[in-house]
Amino acid sequence: MKLFVGLGNPGRQYDKTRHNIGFEVIDELSKRWNISLDQAKHKGLYGKGFVGGEKVILLKPLTYMNLSGESIRAVMDFYDMDLEDIVVIYDDLDMPTGRIRLRQKGSAGGHNGIKSTIAHTGTQEFKRIRVGISRPTNGMAITDWVLGRFTAEENEQMAEAVMKSADACEEWIKKPFLEVMNTFNQ
Repeated sequence: MKLFVGLGNPGRQYDKTRHNIGFEVIDELSKRWNISLDQAKHKGLYGKGFVGGEKVILLKPLTYMNLSGESIRAVMDFYDMDLEDIVVIYDDLDMPTGRIRLRQKGSAGGHNGIKSTIAHTGTQEFKRIRVGISRPTNGMAITDWVLGRFTAEENEQMAEAVMKSADACEEWIKKPFLEVMNTFNQ
């Protein structure tokens, strides 16, 4: 069983914001795999299904970003899952808009959703897909930036990043994560 977690904030006011790119990847996987996100439990919205013979869970924590780890921990405990079977997908200020990077471990890098995940799992050693959203260059506050929406040009880049991230998730069902990293981290 594999758990795919997309980080974001619940509510319409946060739809299509930079901070919700993890939710967008989960929505793409939901479409591709025909898995409805129709269960509200474990402080999140999730769905289960089978892909290539592998049982998968798609999760969007509904705790708001800063408490994402609560939902992840609840699902892990309920399904008796190991960290090796989880990937967390989230936005990254320190990467160019639209670029993706897969890692097997690492610090939170200032990301509150990852800080919460580390706090609730007790380790930095979990798989992740980081999706670049760049930093503001006009002096805008970080909070305003991550809760803002993409420009038309950025929307094209992010649509491609969502597809690549979903492709990487699909590959992880078939191959070890290290091989997937070697393919997508170029």
